[in-house]
Amino acid sequence: MHAFSASRLWFLLSVATVLLIGAVSVHADDDWPRGHYPLPEEGDLIGEDYTVEARADETLLDIARRHNVGYEEIRRANPEVSVWMPGEGTEVVIPAQRLLPPVPREGIVINVAELRLYYYPEVEEDEIPRVETYPIGIGREGFDTPLGKTETTMRIENPAWYPPESVREEAEARGEEAPRVVPPGPDNPLGDHAILLGFDGYLIHGTNRPDGIGMRASRGCIRMFPEDIESMFEQIPVGTQVNIIDQPIKAGWYEGTPYVQAYEPLAEQDEGMALLLEALTLLGQSAGGEAMAALDYEQLRSVVDAPDGQVVAIRPAPEPEPEPEPQPQEPGGLYEYLGLKRGFFDALKT
Repeated sequence: MHAFSASRLWFLLSVATVLLIGAVSVHADDDWPRGHYPLPEEGDLIGEDYTVEARADETLLDIARRHNVGYEEIRRANPEVSVWMPGEGTEVVIPAQRLLPPVPREGIVINVAELRLYYYPEVEEDEIPRVETYPIGIGREGFDTPLGKTETTMRIENPAWYPPESVREEAEARGEEAPRVVPPGPDNPLGDHAILLGFDGYLIHGTNRPDGIGMRASRGCIRMFPEDIESMFEQIPVGTQVNIIDQPIKAGWYEGTPYVQAYEPLAEQDEGMALLLEALTLLGQSAGGEAMAALDYEQLRSVVDAPDGQVVAIRPAPEPEPEPEPQPQEPGGLYEYLGLKRGFFDALKT
């Protein structure tokens, strides 16, 4: 009786703890700015998708900016909605659920395949560990954003822009003359805030053309909405690690369920099998053999083959169909059939 009571008390306390943690997490999500989330103690999933109604005077890009998503994200989530005239009352899906990139959660992580930046600020002992995530623009084809680890080297408010040689050459080809320097102001493509990186000539900066956020549109630098870089500008000390990765497939677990999020690879090549193996590797890093064996591999392959950026829960493997039981033959049925056949062939011989 005593053992039963103790186990029952332990169960009730466990349930209460889970409910309390859930309540705190929801409360924190509701109170924090868009794109800010408490780090999950276990698992890799943050945020959740939701819908809003378009106003008469806004474009799909206006809605995306207001809800912390970029162009490609909002377009993929709403393929049937007009970019320029969604229409008043049109329901728009906000793709706010995502898996954290499969790299150490420290400093700044930029996933170019995802067109998104993750920032893991250092927190005090009494603060909840968190992640901030923002849509970005990256280098267009021929001006690829460099990959690898570097660090922030300088923060500049109201920066001047010195057009590189390639910009001056392109202007000259058009019969124009590029300025040697563009001072701070509305014509400056760096916006009002710039963070220099250890990669020579590359920055994280604002922009005077926010419609390009969520696209491959820069000359290799990482662009952010002006309000986004302003919100994190003062937080990021010089020497913060910056890890730039190209990770078109993300996979992880949450509450015992495997999830996969797939993006179109930046390079135009057939990477289907490689991405599938990578998804399996990522899932296997935090699961045992039995859990991996129970995955629906056909569904997993379909997610990898048709990447749309959505977080997908992978179903358990389907139960094998039972073997059909042999049906008893009716008396005379088979023999009668064979007898008729034999009589038919005998008739042909005569």
